[in-house]
This record gives sequence, C-alpha cells and structure tokens, in this order.
Amino acid sequence: MKKIYLIRHGETEFNRLGMVQGKVDTDLNELGHKQANAFFEAFKHIPFDKVYTSTLRRTHQSTHHFINTLQIPHISLKGLDEISWGYKEGRKASPTEDIEYKSILKKWSLGNLDIAFEGGETPLQVLERQKEALEIILSKPEEKNILVCMHGRAIRILLCYLFNYPLSEMDCFLHGNLCLYELTYTGTMFMANRTNYQKHLSGITL
Repeated sequence: MKKIYLIRHGETEFNRLGMVQGKVDTDLNELGHKQANAFFEAFKHIPFDKVYTSTLRRTHQSTHHFINTLQIPHISLKGLDEISWGYKEGRKASPTEDIEYKSILKKWSLGNLDIAFEGGETPLQVLERQKEALEIILSKPEEKNILVCMHGRAIRILLCYLFNYPLSEMDCFLHGNLCLYELTYTGTMFMANRTNYQKHLSGITL
C-alpha cells in the first residue's frame, strides 16, 4: 500500500497574468510562496519517504520546506514536467490566442490526441514520458508515503491514466494552485481519498 500526495505547484506570475506557461521555468510569486508555506504547515506531520518533483523550479519551490527543512530525499523527474505548449509559451492570452487554445482543447476532447501547437507536445507524448516516471515511483515499495509536485495539464493527463479514464476526458479533473489529490495505490489500482483539496489554503491573504 502506498499513499501518494499529488499536488500542483503554487501560483506564479504567469498564472496570475493568464500567460501560457508550459515549460517556461518560472518562479513562484508572493502568493505562491504563501501557498507552499500553508501546505507545509498542514502536512508536515506526514512521514514522507520521498519528494518527487518535475525539473521546473516552481515545483521545487513548492516543496522547498519538505526538501530543505525536513531533509526528505528528493528526486526530479523530467517525466513529471508540464506539457509543452510550443510557440504559445510566454504569450498572454489575447482573444485570438484564446480561440486557438479552446480549439485545440476541443479537438482533444473529441479524441484527437495526437495534435499539438507547433513545437509543442501532444497529450499522448506527455503520457508516454509520465509512464516512465510512474514506473520509477512505483518501483520503490519501501516508500509508503510520497509527495509528488507537478503541473496542471500534466496532472490531468496523469489522473486519466491512473483511473482508466479516456484522455479525451482529462478536463474533468479540476485543479487549483497548490491543490491536493490524495491517492492510495493498492499495488493493482489507484483510489482517490481527496480530490482538488484546498482547505489548507483558506485564510491566505497578500
């Protein structure tokens, strides 16, 4: 039995400004750091055996206190990185950009999962690298409680795979910055104990 605490990173300025982030290596903003601190205070009592993050700084910063204050072993896996949005990354959503973004999401929802923005990744490509990362994570039976910090679109894709949902239904998995999906892995299947849990963020002010 393995407990997986799957979280999305805290807020960045790209999140706040509605910019396309993807693999742009941004930092948490002030609110993001407060969210990370709040999550740490709420869950520091969990005896985590390992912290897994993507290779992007915002996931490292979101789990900083677990890694540096509590000295929990940490590994970064490229397979946990956010989807690449290609040429769209670093751009603020204009009305035209928004139409193009919604268009590709619509195509994905219809099952056209092998398309991407120019220079970007498809959901199928993301899933393939996630499978490799998941194999590493699940290959450590001695790790009973693990913390995994990822990204919004990547989480949606991963949860589809874990719960045997078609990838076309990925948008049914809601998430906010520093939300928690608490999962149990029995050795053969995954169960959700908490989904898009954000109670630990209540009361945060700037």
